[in-house]
Amino acid sequence: MNAETAPAPETPEPTAAPAIDPMTIDFGFLRKIEAESGVKVSACFQCGKCSNGCPVSFAMDWHPYQVVRFVHLGARDKLVNSKTIWVCASCQTCLTRCPNEIDIPRLMDFLKETVCAGEGSVAEKNTALFHQQFLKSVKAHGRVFEGGLMQGYLLRSGAAFKPKEAIANAKLGLKMLQKRRLKPFPHNIKGKKEVKALFKKAK
Repeated sequence: MNAETAPAPETPEPTAAPAIDPMTIDFGFLRKIEAESGVKVSACFQCGKCSNGCPVSFAMDWHPYQVVRFVHLGARDKLVNSKTIWVCASCQTCLTRCPNEIDIPRLMDFLKETVCAGEGSVAEKNTALFHQQFLKSVKAHGRVFEGGLMQGYLLRSGAAFKPKEAIANAKLGLKMLQKRRLKPFPHNIKGKKEVKALFKKAK
């Protein structure tokens, strides 16, 4: 059989289109989160740089890039019940590494406030308590009063009533006072009224 009599090669059938992933973008939820948090979450293309540089990712149940993906997918339950939003230290490393400058720490703070407003369960109760005591101190004095912050936290968390922890914390507090790293009395800033106005506006 020569080239002239050889049958023409068969044209291959077109390959079937891949099945659509059922986990599609929830644009309604995505736009809602972007509008309320002020974070352009839709700019994320899941490169993972935020998570690779996160110093506390080892303690998270979901990596930062996964939290962002849950916003894309409208996975509200995973977001508000996540440990990650409480573990986040707001160190800004993820924001610094992000090629699209997505403010993930701001998103984490927004999700914390969403949970505190009663829209989810607090996965890390002591962290949430510390968060609330911190804001309470800032509202009262215009800045953090470390002594009052720790006193309120230790009492409300129950650590003050555990002998070993109470003794260890008392020794540490005394040492910090001696080295002048901890002030015994609060110092109010001049713009305390303005700070209280910001809290009122935020509510």
